[in-house]
Amino acid sequence: MRVISIGKLKECWERHPDARIPLYEWYVKVCKAQWKSFADIKKDFNSVDSIGSQRYIFNIKGNGYRLVAAIKFTPGLVYIRFIGTHNEYDRIDVRNI
Repeated sequence: MRVISIGKLKECWERHPDARIPLYEWYVKVCKAQWKSFADIKKDFNSVDSIGSQRYIFNIKGNGYRLVAAIKFTPGLVYIRFIGTHNEYDRIDVRNI
């Protein structure tokens, strides 16, 4: 898969240094993946959930952070839409990300 918006990863770990290693590990795992469906994502990330409109939410660092990504399976693209703490996530409208 090809991850778009890697800058969002860097922005998050600059705000939250403890997220750097878990986010990097997520990035490496995603780059190596060849997902064709939600079931494929589930094999790599058991706690991932679909939130509709081709968007998926990943728990990062033992559920300390949330990462929302839009995933286009056919071209193999992962668009990072949001990364933040649960508190930050709770303040956004996920329908708009």
